[in-house]
Amino acid sequence: MRKSKVLSKIRSGGVAWLTNASGGPSPMICGIAAGIGFDGVWIDMEHRDLSYREVASMIMAIRERGADAVIRPRRSGPDAVYRLLEIGAAGLVVPHCMNAEHAREIVRNTRFAPIGQRGMETVCLDADYMMADAKEYFEFANRETFVVVQIEDREAVEDVEAIAAVEGVDGLFFGPGDLAQSYGIPLQFDHPTMREAVERVAGAANKHGKIFSSTVGTPEAARPYLELGARLINVGGDVIILHQGWTAIKSELDELTKTIGSDDS
Repeated sequence: MRKSKVLSKIRSGGVAWLTNASGGPSPMICGIAAGIGFDGVWIDMEHRDLSYREVASMIMAIRERGADAVIRPRRSGPDAVYRLLEIGAAGLVVPHCMNAEHAREIVRNTRFAPIGQRGMETVCLDADYMMADAKEYFEFANRETFVVVQIEDREAVEDVEAIAAVEGVDGLFFGPGDLAQSYGIPLQFDHPTMREAVERVAGAANKHGKIFSSTVGTPEAARPYLELGARLINVGGDVIILHQGWTAIKSELDELTKTIGSDDS
């Protein structure tokens, strides 16, 4: 069993940083991201066609380099979430939590008793393949596994105070993309409605002692969230880095080609 690097960072008063490595089923990319020093590496199963077997290999690579594997599952049903915990995920970011009852369902599926009713299993990486004492493992898993729910629908924003109050929910993740669409203002992230929503979500998280979280494309874009008290932020990802890197290389090659052509003339 291993303690969560993300939770350790947050509990000590710091900000935990994630990056996304979901462009494909690549343990190598995950290992590089973890080895660079990110507190956690985000694997997105909601929008990627990744199998449990592929994700298990990615998780192993992340854990080997000392970071947390943070998974966004496809859905919130019991088999969709606790299997990810069994194969070594340190945290889950569960999409489209709609209301407090949905949040309680997520907790039931991800926490052992007395907090929830997660299916009991010890023949798994999470329990050191039965080498850990079962009672100690159940208590440890409840303490060192974090469950963050995504607030990305207008219904969820309306019920965010009740969601934040649910025992077993560690954090609220502000999802700007789907939320803007839910309000009928897709891609208008600076719209007053969106600013009001993010302040409302951050306020509920801070009021109830929960982690406020979100995702951004660049480090500078994290600043407004940090000012609202965010303690867990995903920044960029492998696909963004590939786009930026290859675009820069291609631009340099184009300039080099022009220079060579000019010299020949």
